[in-house]
Amino acid sequence: MKLHTLKPAEGSVKNRKRIGRGTGSGRGGTSTRGHKGAKSRSGYKSKLGFEGGQMPLQRRVPKFGFKSLNRIECKPINLAALQDLSEKYSLDAITFDVLVEHGLVSKKDVVKVLGMGELTAKLNVSAHYFSASAVEAIEKVGGTVNKI
Repeated sequence: MKLHTLKPAEGSVKNRKRIGRGTGSGRGGTSTRGHKGAKSRSGYKSKLGFEGGQMPLQRRVPKFGFKSLNRIECKPINLAALQDLSEKYSLDAITFDVLVEHGLVSKKDVVKVLGMGELTAKLNVSAHYFSASAVEAIEKVGGTVNKI
């Protein structure tokens, strides 16, 4: 190995455009910016969603519907998921902390228990909200419902 044979590791050196190094480089003169206009000047910054004066997409597309600012986004948990959880870990009480611990919800979520699926285990379920069918199914098997 000699000094004149040394080369950088493959993939470590990237060839970038050398801009503004004379007309002989092919990228001199306007330095790939074109002639005149805001984009050719230093300090140019485009606004988010700006389309060169054309009507932007977010203003062209029709708006419809309504979303309440006070809405509460709930994370749905079905009875089938509670049944699986109780069978897998032999639980008789399912709380919000248990759901977080087993990765069904995150700490910031608001949980609503829904009545889809069958429940055979007698469970004490604690959650933020319950559907009427879920409450009926839980109490039918002898379980209890606790609102947080």
